Amino acid sequence: MAEPTQPVSDRLRPPEGLWRRRVASFGHAVRGVWAALRSEVHLQFHAVATVIVIGLGAYYHLARLEWALVALAVAGVWTAELVNTAIEALTDLASPAYHPLAGKAKDVAAGAVLLAALGALVVGVLVFGPRMLPDSW
Repeated sequence: MAEPTQPVSDRLRPPEGLWRRRVASFGHAVRGVWAALRSEVHLQFHAVATVIVIGLGAYYHLARLEWALVALAVAGVWTAELVNTAIEALTDLASPAYHPLAGKAKDVAAGAVLLAALGALVVGVLVFGPRMLPDSW
């Protein structure tokens, strides 16, 4: 005798608790960003810069592509800074005493933030420069 099959809608339904876990994971992520923002001076600087850039973008009525470039630049800097913060915390946990490899890991992570920030600066100059200094372009 054949076993009864579940209706299609039941087979496509995610397992119980999946949505709760997904929502909780977003909560953990927001908590991590907030914790880094409270403790990292450089991230606070990036937050202020982000607010200024959004304000300038609204003031100068950026085109959609310009907004996309600015958003990618801002997201890149925030991402690099958060990864840097995570690497620093894990390095401090794994190697409380000074170790050359721990120092190298921290330096490389900080270098990634520097490169992301320089890239964002270039985007900012290219997007906002002609509007702020029209005679120079």
